[in-house]
Amino acid sequence: NHMLENVAAALTARHKSEQRIRSFVADASHELRTPLASIRGYAELTRRSDSELPDEARNSLARIESESVRMTTLVEDLLLLARLDAGRPLEFSPVDLSALVVDCTNDAHVAGPDHRWELRLPSEPVVVTGDSDRIHQVIANLLANARVHTPPASTVTITLQQREQDAVIGVHDNGPGIPPALLPEIFGRFSRGDSSRSREAGSTGLGLAIVSAVVAAHHGTISVDSRPGDTAFTLTLPLA
Repeated sequence: NHMLENVAAALTARHKSEQRIRSFVADASHELRTPLASIRGYAELTRRSDSELPDEARNSLARIESESVRMTTLVEDLLLLARLDAGRPLEFSPVDLSALVVDCTNDAHVAGPDHRWELRLPSEPVVVTGDSDRIHQVIANLLANARVHTPPASTVTITLQQREQDAVIGVHDNGPGIPPALLPEIFGRFSRGDSSRSREAGSTGLGLAIVSAVVAAHHGTISVDSRPGDTAFTLTLPLA
């Protein structure tokens, strides 16, 4: 009984600690959004003013803008994860998954014109019930992940199909693959396959963690299978 009491107390303390951390992350992220927006706004305003600025100062302001944008993205990602951790409900409504996949693929093509993008859709629209913005973010993150971690001229194939009661989205690429040691923690937070390339691309290391959290909030599943020259992410969502 004494051992069980100790275990229970330890679990309770751990839960309270996790709650405090989540609350701190949410509060800090919320408070950081306003000053970051101000930094970005003042830097942009100064850079675009009529006053003559030295090239070095103009470049410095441009760097301040880009870094504030990158930091704002990180803050928004942390805030979203904190909300999902807290179990806050999403906005559920009918979502035309076919149109969403087309939009995300078009955006990915613009961002990665050196890649080859292939899209395979069923003849009829696929509709699910969920949060359109969050599902859009999931698909966009998967496509961005494929683009960032594959060399130019790689082929990324996006498929959408219906299987019984689920909609299934597949994102396949023929890039170098994911290191086996990274696969078990690929959906973890701040997990990076290549730190240097991820930082160059402005990655926060939270993209796949957000994918996993949003999919779980929609009662769906996400999995990955990878080997050199063959990486496939498979996402399922319940049909409407």
